[in-house]
Amino acid sequence: MQKIKVLLASRPKLLSEVIRNMIARQPDMEVMGEVLDPIELLLAVVETKAEVVIVTPLDSEEEPRLCRHLLADHPQLKIVTLSRTGVAATLYESGSRQQRIQEPGEESILRAIREVVRARAKGAQT
Repeated sequence: MQKIKVLLASRPKLLSEVIRNMIARQPDMEVMGEVLDPIELLLAVVETKAEVVIVTPLDSEEEPRLCRHLLADHPQLKIVTLSRTGVAATLYESGSRQQRIQEPGEESILRAIREVVRARAKGAQT
């Protein structure tokens, strides 16, 4: 089974470590790297061939703009954004689709990532 490639773009350091550890414990996922600068993020998506980017935290105005740029260049990409407090999470996909992740705990975030990546894989097979 091929692992889901995840790229992290998160601050502060403690939150970044929590997310990194969460992904590292998953047998079907791997962290491909971590970047903080939006320009570096655009380049890192190409270099790492990431399937999912987890971004935290952003102001609500920055969030959609960054997501639009990433998805315009990489329509296959899935983006999960988490609020600074961890009480809100949103999954962005190509075509301006976004889905709020209800009760964004570890389990619901991981489930959302798996569902969208598997759905894309099934679509590619048909």
